[in-house]
Amino acid sequence: MTEGSGGPEPGVGGGSEGARGWLRGWRPAVSMAARNLRRNRVRTMLAVLGVCIGVLAVAGLGIFGNVLALGADDAIGDIGTQVVVSPNADAGVESLSAADVAAIRRAVDDPAVGDPAVVPLYSDNAVVEGPSSQTFATVYGVEEPGLAFEAAEGRLPDRHRQGAIVGAGVAEDLGLGAGDTVGIAGSQVRVVAVLAESQTFSPVAPDDAVFLPESAFAADGYAQALVVAESGATARAAADAIREEVNAREERVDLFELAALVDEINDFFDLLSTFLLGLGAISLVVAGVSILNVMLMSTVERRQEIGVMRAVGVTRRDVLRVLLAEAGLIGAAGAAAGTLLTVLLVAGLVAATPAVDAALVLDPTNGYYLLLALGFGVGVGIVSGAYPAWKAANERPVEALRS
Repeated sequence: MTEGSGGPEPGVGGGSEGARGWLRGWRPAVSMAARNLRRNRVRTMLAVLGVCIGVLAVAGLGIFGNVLALGADDAIGDIGTQVVVSPNADAGVESLSAADVAAIRRAVDDPAVGDPAVVPLYSDNAVVEGPSSQTFATVYGVEEPGLAFEAAEGRLPDRHRQGAIVGAGVAEDLGLGAGDTVGIAGSQVRVVAVLAESQTFSPVAPDDAVFLPESAFAADGYAQALVVAESGATARAAADAIREEVNAREERVDLFELAALVDEINDFFDLLSTFLLGLGAISLVVAGVSILNVMLMSTVERRQEIGVMRAVGVTRRDVLRVLLAEAGLIGAAGAAAGTLLTVLLVAGLVAATPAVDAALVLDPTNGYYLLLALGFGVGVGIVSGAYPAWKAANERPVEALRS
């Protein structure tokens, strides 16, 4: 057995011993703090109520703003994945030529861009007649409708050579279905498919449109091209690639990036959430002032008691621990009660309001606001009690006893 092997190596176990010693120092402080708070229940309950209201405001308003943002994002859907390419009228370009469409396809035919679908469209307006009524609708010419749309009835052809594809809104207004005959600008055309109802905003408004083969149009060029990507990031990359390829020499096309619109909406809701959190934080600041007042009054009233404690050997650190524990207990009790009330309030709102989607309320991101409010409430309590605790701990015992 070597020398010194009977004892612990230097540093081994020191961290755990230190932690246990630290906890042992705080246990009696917390116990004494709880006893002191029970001595003046009314004042303590009012301070706890202030923190509770502040935490409820922060968590409730934060969740409210987040649910609004999630609902808007859900309603917007996938519009951020589309880019609309139109001729630049300011440059004298009236339509997109076949060369322009080929250049757009070349630009996005890149693995880095994601190879999104390019759907060129002819466009016109016409009166559309059903069996018993008629309506005015936009008529598009498209060759590959399956790249951008889905059918609810019938089947979308890989190459649109004949027949009409009717939007969900037009089909409902005119009472049309797959296999029926529709009149378009005086010509009778068989309906080969009815599109599924669009769940999101689309720049071509497919619900209120009719799609014909490109051969039905005599126009020299396309009215626009729809670029359909897999994600918003892919759509942005596609838009940048199109600008570099098609507009290299002159500004031939304008691009409308729906992803930019989504970003604007998201920025607005981020600002709204921050504003609502700020409103709730004001309530917590007021609660912090209440705790500061309670702790200052408590130290003044117990000045002789604190002087006696110091005189009999209680250290400044122990006095500081007791008073900080009192403030921390007030903050923790108020934060826990406020968090629980927030959960109950949100659950009651979901139960009483069918329009509120429970899936949005139960989104994991809402838990962030509960944890934020809980931590903020405890922090406000400790910070508000820091000055009174420091002041009481550093007062000379003789001066405290003399009062």
